[in-house]
Amino acid sequence: MMARREGPPRVLTVDLLVAGSGAGGMTAAIAARHHGLDVLVAEKEPVFGGTTAMSGGYLWVPNNPVNAAAGTRDSVEAARAYLRHEAGNHFDAPRIDAFLRDGPRMVDFMHAHTQVRFGPATAFSDYHPDAPGGTPGGRSILTEPLDARALGRDLPKLRRPRPELTLFGLAIGSGKELWHFYRATRRLESALYVTKRLARHGVDLALHGRGMTLTNGNALAARLYLTAQRMGIGLRLGSPVTRLLRDESGAVTGAVLATPEGALEVMARRGVVLACGGFPADLARRKRLFNHPAAEGEHWSAANPANTGDGIRLGEAIGAAVEEDYPNAAAWAPTSLVPRADGTLAPFPHFIDRGKPGVIAVLRSGQRFVNEANSYHDFVQGMIRACPPGQPAEAFLLLDHRTIRRYGIGFVKAAPIPLGPAIASGYLKRGETLAELAAAAGIDAAALEHTVAVWNADVARGEDRDFGKGSTAYNRFHGDPEVTPNPCLAPLAVPPFYAVRVVPGDIGTFDGLRADEHARVLDRGGAPIPGLYAAGNDMASIMGGNYPGGGITLGPAMTFGFIAGRHAAGAMD
Repeated sequence: MMARREGPPRVLTVDLLVAGSGAGGMTAAIAARHHGLDVLVAEKEPVFGGTTAMSGGYLWVPNNPVNAAAGTRDSVEAARAYLRHEAGNHFDAPRIDAFLRDGPRMVDFMHAHTQVRFGPATAFSDYHPDAPGGTPGGRSILTEPLDARALGRDLPKLRRPRPELTLFGLAIGSGKELWHFYRATRRLESALYVTKRLARHGVDLALHGRGMTLTNGNALAARLYLTAQRMGIGLRLGSPVTRLLRDESGAVTGAVLATPEGALEVMARRGVVLACGGFPADLARRKRLFNHPAAEGEHWSAANPANTGDGIRLGEAIGAAVEEDYPNAAAWAPTSLVPRADGTLAPFPHFIDRGKPGVIAVLRSGQRFVNEANSYHDFVQGMIRACPPGQPAEAFLLLDHRTIRRYGIGFVKAAPIPLGPAIASGYLKRGETLAELAAAAGIDAAALEHTVAVWNADVARGEDRDFGKGSTAYNRFHGDPEVTPNPCLAPLAVPPFYAVRVVPGDIGTFDGLRADEHARVLDRGGAPIPGLYAAGNDMASIMGGNYPGGGITLGPAMTFGFIAGRHAAGAMD
């Protein structure tokens, strides 16, 4: 890191200062600039994109125009009923109504005025589709891929995806592309697609040293950056906000940045937007708010490691209220730990594989405890409840040879990628029999054999009688439609058998700064702090500590960024 020069702070004046270059912050900057404001984005790191650039790139936006054009039906009333059910006692009617009103407007704005493009995900179900107002699909949309050459010389400034979530550095796009990779050894059409995709990636590696097709959240971060550049929005990398500035009335009038050239005082006539990504890497706050052991080594986050709660602390320092009462302080994800060559471990969040037929989860007791195909957030809640008090929260994902070669598991890829390195590193446990696997993983052998016997009997009946795996539209979305009658059920019958250990992790935090329907940060008395806005995970989640569907971070982040930028510009209707 470059040394910062000492000396008196320099001064710069803009209309709006945005702290953070993830989706929420960049959307606020773009919306404000569209309405004529002079905007500066200050990014803490030497790369832009934040957790957005590492994410799946889905947005959850009820009644969005993209899925509507593809034929889905939704209503504000149904979405509101669903969110009331999901948020429970933390249902915030003004913010929910703002989200439902301006979410579709934000999507329209992006398509009309920016480089951002979304595609439909009509079959992607709500996570609780059978709840009041839930739907079996149509509320999530996905960012379309982008040729990285569009960024030109700025490409190295884009945060890369986690390498563990790629295949030879290739970030596989969600949706149809992912299914082609799953079926590459079973369908000629998919084999041809994958061959071409890998060949193109190989050429990109040879010519550019990296893949040149950006997908998922990496594509979203790049598209937002391209828009900001073309609109003349300033972006300072390596320049964290260290202190907010206020006038005598208490209004926020700017901030101090720690730039590579020294302190920079930014006066912001219309205020400051905090969009620093929440606190997944703030160990002290994590340990205080998480409902399970959350010290280093006990809990693993797949979010940006630089998200250390800066925005929340900046708000707290001037009297902002922080929501700390949600039943879940973060979006949980079962996480396996991938050994790296340097001896460190990397978190791998398990989003999809648990829903595949032939995958079950057990505790060290050898017993199942949850519907494995439920959402990652629900899975971890079940794991924490099921583990005995005083013992680590952990579980094992189990499968047989046929299943692991067809779908892979976690960091382990499907055939023809060899299993040997994962076994040698200890990431993947193996046994010729269930008893051998139990010994290798530290699982009760007799209980495990009984559990598998019950599972296999249920598979033969086509119904998981204990936990209902495959019983909802969301379960089936991550199953295999070629497996009947239940796309989430297959026996554990073909040796050898395998297991991967998972522990609690997260993909971002829910607790955060309290804000109103205009994205204005509230003080401890409930009044808006003039000139201070929040977006993304710095704002307390409108979901009330629950996880209703795929993209419930990015959808609200961009919607409230859109609201914040317009409100700062005086352009609300």
